[in-house]
Amino acid sequence: MDIFRKDLFQDQVILITGGGTGIGRGIAQALAEHGADVALLSRSAEHVEKAADEIARVTGRRALGLAADVREAEKVDAALARIISELGRLDAVINGAAGNFLCASADLSANGFGAVLDIDAKGTWNVSKAAFHAWFKEHGGQILSISATLHHGGTPGQLHVASAKAAVDALTRTLAVEWGPLGIRVNAIAPGPISDTEGARRLFPEAVAERIRKVIPTRALGRIEDVVNLALFTLSPAAANLNGAILVTDGGLSLTGNFSLVADALHPR
Repeated sequence: MDIFRKDLFQDQVILITGGGTGIGRGIAQALAEHGADVALLSRSAEHVEKAADEIARVTGRRALGLAADVREAEKVDAALARIISELGRLDAVINGAAGNFLCASADLSANGFGAVLDIDAKGTWNVSKAAFHAWFKEHGGQILSISATLHHGGTPGQLHVASAKAAVDALTRTLAVEWGPLGIRVNAIAPGPISDTEGARRLFPEAVAERIRKVIPTRALGRIEDVVNLALFTLSPAAANLNGAILVTDGGLSLTGNFSLVADALHPR
């Protein structure tokens, strides 16, 4: 059952980075199904162009696939200029581009640490700043970033990602205060383990996933659909007073302090 009106985002234009796969792809599809024209941005032209074509075919909305690396500010600026030129406006940005891999902190290289910080933290900033200057400064808009709960505790094997997502949270709160008076709402969603993503399948072997499931208060791993529904709510007029929020969707897992379970994937006993 669809819980949102089909015209909820009618004729809005929304950019989703990392929109070719996973959570970003799910959000892009749902936004188009509810009336939005979407722009998908990813490093992989193959993924993003295929996703855009499928969304346009299924929903009848305009879907623009753009290949650009969020770490490169000039390319991000060019992508935003093309979105404004071809789609005519920009109502919201979803910062979903991210990088991740399991690695014990002592074995983490400087390049590995820096790459994730660059994609998640710097990439979020590059896209947010580009959107601000391209459209939001004069017209208002929304920024919604995909964070995580890894930095809410100590998560072995995820130092690089936890550091990057902590930066995303700080960016979210600071921009919410600075840009709120200009009619720009800035929020983030922090998912716990999402079972139907490639990242979760790589990070959590089935035995580890089952142990995590048993300590989640709701006894269930999250789904892409859970993040999608929260994103639609946060971008909707129902959340008009929400600004600077980091919305956790993890079934209560982060309240239990069981972050160390991830260590089993690194050092199975």
